[in-house]
Amino acid sequence: MSQPAAAKRLILIVDDDQLLLEFLGEVLRHAGYETALAHSAEVALQLIAQREPDLALLDIHMPGMSGLELAKRLHGETAVPFMFLSGSGDSESGKQAAAYGAVGYVVKPVDEARLMPAFEAGLARADEIRQLRRTELNLNAALAAGRETSLAVGLLMGKFQTDRNTAFEVLRDHARSSRRKINEIASQLLLAEETLNGLHGAFLNRAKAK
Repeated sequence: MSQPAAAKRLILIVDDDQLLLEFLGEVLRHAGYETALAHSAEVALQLIAQREPDLALLDIHMPGMSGLELAKRLHGETAVPFMFLSGSGDSESGKQAAAYGAVGYVVKPVDEARLMPAFEAGLARADEIRQLRRTELNLNAALAAGRETSLAVGLLMGKFQTDRNTAFEVLRDHARSSRRKINEIASQLLLAEETLNGLHGAFLNRAKAK
């Protein structure tokens, strides 16, 4: 029996230039992506309400709500990462794009040969940000769940000289692989540390008694 096909990544393209909108949609569909096209920021918000895309490609200069205004809405109200489209030489818009948290920037006129590398780099950056957010959420949830997990994460950080996220992920992955709850693994780890500390004290006492 054949495996079901993996869902395509959805890319939202927002531009008031209909010809460019259709061109970009065709290029990305040819590259294997699913696309949603919007000729205005207002239409884009309607599409996002129905299904959040993996990445949004926004024209900066549009009548009505601009791409920068739309980006501000996306940053404040959604988790949708975005790139900007703008005319060449528009350095001020480039600075604004970075300030708004854009994962990439595409300069018009759009050349297909340069579009895809810039687009794929932006999508990769968006995936990194999404993973960091997911890790942070998982970590915060776990730390809030119990004192033992928090202490165990701190113990691993000290033992292996690593950061908090890495320590938590190792602890979580070990719990999953052993099919146990993370707080159970944390409690076991803390108990083992307590036992080792006790044995260490006993060895010191023996050494002093000799």
